[in-house]
This record gives sequence, structure tokens and C-alpha cells, in this order.
Amino acid sequence: MKEYLKGLFCDDEGAVTVDWVVMTAAVVGLGIGAVSTLFTASNSLGSRVAETVSSAEVDDLQNE
Repeated sequence: MKEYLKGLFCDDEGAVTVDWVVMTAAVVGLGIGAVSTLFTASNSLGSRVAETVSSAEVDDLQNE
């Protein structure tokens, strides 16, 4: 039994899979955070552009 437990604790097969899962989760999390940040920033920029365009006045040059 002692040899079995020693072999069980020393066996590192599958450890690479755990590393890849953790790294993939981190990359996906960072990607979601980046997309969320960019979406919020572009939405804010779009709102400011819409306000500026809607408040702009067009001069009538034919009557001058």
C-alpha cells in the first residue's frame, strides 16, 4: 500500500492538462475583459458622435 501511495503522489501524468486548462481559462478571461472594455469605449464614443452630429447646424449657402 505504501508503494502504491508513493507512486500515486509521484505520478505527474495529466499535470500538463491541468496547466493547459488553467492557461486557456486565463486567456479566455482576458479576451472577454478586453472585448468588454472595447465595447464600452466604442459605445461611449458612438454616443458622443451622435450627440455632436444631431446638434450640428447646416448653413444654407444659396441665400447668401
